[in-house]
Amino acid sequence: MPEVRDHDHRAPSEERDHIDLLLDDDLRAFRHDVRAFLRGAVPEETRNRIDRGYAATKSEIADFLAKLSARGWTAPAWPVEYGGTGWTQLQRMVFSSELARNAVPGIPPFGVSMIGPVLYTFGTQAQKDTYLPGILSGKDFWCQGFSEPGSGSDLASLRTRAEDRGDHYLLNGQKIWTSKAHYADRIFLLARTDEAPRKQGGISMFVLDMDTPGITVKPIIAIDMNHSLNEVFFEDVKVPADGLVGERGKGWDYAKFLLGNERTGITNVGRCRRQVERLKRLARADLTPGVDLSKDGAFLRDLARVEADLTALEITEIRILSQGKNGPSAMTGPSVLKLASAQIQQSLAELIISTLGQYAAGRGAGFVDAFDDIGDLPSDFVDGALNEYLFGRSVSIYGGTNQIQRDILARSVLETRP
Repeated sequence: MPEVRDHDHRAPSEERDHIDLLLDDDLRAFRHDVRAFLRGAVPEETRNRIDRGYAATKSEIADFLAKLSARGWTAPAWPVEYGGTGWTQLQRMVFSSELARNAVPGIPPFGVSMIGPVLYTFGTQAQKDTYLPGILSGKDFWCQGFSEPGSGSDLASLRTRAEDRGDHYLLNGQKIWTSKAHYADRIFLLARTDEAPRKQGGISMFVLDMDTPGITVKPIIAIDMNHSLNEVFFEDVKVPADGLVGERGKGWDYAKFLLGNERTGITNVGRCRRQVERLKRLARADLTPGVDLSKDGAFLRDLARVEADLTALEITEIRILSQGKNGPSAMTGPSVLKLASAQIQQSLAELIISTLGQYAAGRGAGFVDAFDDIGDLPSDFVDGALNEYLFGRSVSIYGGTNQIQRDILARSVLETRP
């Protein structure tokens, strides 16, 4: 029978990797404290389930955010005056890595990483007072209304319109692929408010409550057969005038600012490190009698390649983050990170499915009862791995498709050539 210790959570002092070479004693102590807190804040059962590829529930996320908020750790990258921690870039990187490596519910990006920075940078004082506390406490869940049918990568072609009616805007249109809209409390979105010579002009950003009359949410069941995506319809929705973020017609600028944060925040290096360790444990298991993948040259070559790519990504992320928002990589850095991360995440998911072999093939084909005898593997282990593999196909799309990121990088190279 295969033997897989899927819940092998070693003591912090035993978990050392190449990143320790970049940390001084204070940062190692900080890492130890963060890791201890995370493991105490989330039940082991929840961490084990997340580690097997299953998404945390809303209640699990809310409970975790409440504990983070009590420590003042919800938004480490925010300025201190708005509730940030005042940590250094390396401390924030260590914290982010530990969130992923310890399989905790995580911090939803839509509030903390996306609309929060937009509001404290461009919003009114009333908007900051209204929305930032709910983001920091974890009580308000947000979703993002950007993509539309026919307007995904070409976001500037969006057709949702907001008509100025004086004390409110009348919103009509449709959004698609809206993650977590089915349980979000609020939404930030882009809508066309004016005609302009360039399609990027005349677009404005709005924030509003999801229970506003005229909003309808319809589920989209993804390829992994789970419900995380939605369509959102707006029919004569009255958006209060104070729901306009920043200046009217400047929504495209705010969206670019926001997407830069999104692309930097989806590298998932820590989660990838966790996946690598999980893959190594799988390789040591006797999943196929007579086949020892831990000594298989082709498998070890593929594993070494993805580990080397992951190390390069981690070092690149440290370099780009340390430069700050005005550094030489400010414009292209997020695209580099997003593109490389998507490729690594998908390669890891493919390796895990390949390692599971006939078990994954049987589950994927619906022959659930055909491979019940899988030894010490949890009964839902293969299903979780398949979920991650199937949904992981989308990482090359969200946050800007890989093709768009390559175009951004190519244009940057051509524009800087003498």
